[in-house]
Amino acid sequence: MISSLVFKWAEKTPDASLLVTSDWQFSYSEIAQASLRFASHLRELGVSKGDHVGIAAQNGASYIIAGLAINLLEAVIVAINNQLVGEALTYIVRQSGTKLILADEKWIIERSAFVKDAQLELLIVEIGDTPEFFGSLKSYAEAPVGRRQGDDLAVIIYTSGTTGLPKGVMNPDGAYLAVGEATTRLLKLTPRDRTFTFLPLFHSNPLMLAMAPALTAGASLALGLGFSASTFFDDARRFNATGFTCIGTILAILAARYKTPVKDHQLRYAFGGGTPRLLWEEIETRFGFHICECYGMTEVGGWVSANSPSDSRRGSCGRLRADMDVRIFDESDTELPVGQEGEIVVRPKNPNLMLTGYYQRPEVMLRASRNFWFHTGDRGHLDSDGYLYFHGRMDELIRRGGEMVSPAELETHLREMPGVVDCAAVGVADEVMGQEIKVVLVCDTAVTGMAIRDYLAPKVPKYMLPRYVEFIDKLPRTETEKILWRHLQYIDDRVQDLQVAVQAARKT
Repeated sequence: MISSLVFKWAEKTPDASLLVTSDWQFSYSEIAQASLRFASHLRELGVSKGDHVGIAAQNGASYIIAGLAINLLEAVIVAINNQLVGEALTYIVRQSGTKLILADEKWIIERSAFVKDAQLELLIVEIGDTPEFFGSLKSYAEAPVGRRQGDDLAVIIYTSGTTGLPKGVMNPDGAYLAVGEATTRLLKLTPRDRTFTFLPLFHSNPLMLAMAPALTAGASLALGLGFSASTFFDDARRFNATGFTCIGTILAILAARYKTPVKDHQLRYAFGGGTPRLLWEEIETRFGFHICECYGMTEVGGWVSANSPSDSRRGSCGRLRADMDVRIFDESDTELPVGQEGEIVVRPKNPNLMLTGYYQRPEVMLRASRNFWFHTGDRGHLDSDGYLYFHGRMDELIRRGGEMVSPAELETHLREMPGVVDCAAVGVADEVMGQEIKVVLVCDTAVTGMAIRDYLAPKVPKYMLPRYVEFIDKLPRTETEKILWRHLQYIDDRVQDLQVAVQAARKT
């Protein structure tokens, strides 16, 4: 089990640093002892093997301690998005079968009422990175350690729910142990490494790409409260970080903010997904660390392919993980040849590497696992050297007049346009074409709608030229920096219709 790694290093190197935050620093032995004592407290509150315990809190040492304590009791962590409100929150709490919620003061003040209003009579226990919380642990005895197996359910993580009801992905202990080992090998992590992660802990990225590998290698974790471009490099220096986990939009924001080289740091890698090829080259040249682009998702045990500092092909998602089988299928689930684009499907070579199902949603799992392969819903291809390439979500394609348009391709071109800081391409309903293309841009200099079409015209087919454009100050995103596409799929007075401008230009 994942908590066993803490005790392994607590015995081997008890004083080695495990976790640092802005205000606290803890060794392996301190975290081990704290999690054992908090497990004893949870047992007194009635938590036992198999119970589902929610955590709704911001990043911090108390979150890590709480999660390890739940694991020690052979219970199940329900990772609750601490920004959710209303029905989205109560749905997850009810649907997950949560018995008890561990929450920080902010969540209790601002969001616990939603749980009570929904008549969910759950015990809510306060945690937090305060002297009071850490001091209170001293009053509890150390709980005995449970005996977990690789197929035991460890964590339920809910998908972001940008469309439809979120699904509770059930990942076993074995998935965390396996991804920890695979990432440690990929990045050549040692106890001297320190991974900086600032994405919220209810997401699989910090748990599977940062925490599990750090515990596997006996390394340490620097935990931030969120991403800040203005303080990123100062934070990396202050934490003595040697690497960090990310998604591509974070790197795009860094590139937009820091126009000149920044290399006075110890960072040697950025591990994550979603980095376009040109941005990749720009980041490595300007900031001096390797982009270790990977492909993965919560369901497939973190990642199934990745570039490493020593084996990398820009534009790709790297070579396949040794314990994962990845293929490219067409619509009828027939495998496609090398170089041809289709749906990415995954199957583990060993047991307990991926999700065991969607909690209380067997019909969804059945559809996703047809023909004994997990269907990711992502488009991609494999090249002749075994590198995987990602081309976007199957359901994010814009279907314009019978042509399939990739938003990712348009966005890649737009990010290269002078003045464009951030962008998104979405499909909007159209009675004639089925869908039309709308682009939404954040710019730091004046850019016109027609200038956008003129810039794209020599770079993309005519059918990919956007009809609509909107300029905004900031793209709507989830807490994990994913764009909320459905929040942009409208046409009103804020949106420019470029077809009108094109027709007017022709008349003149």
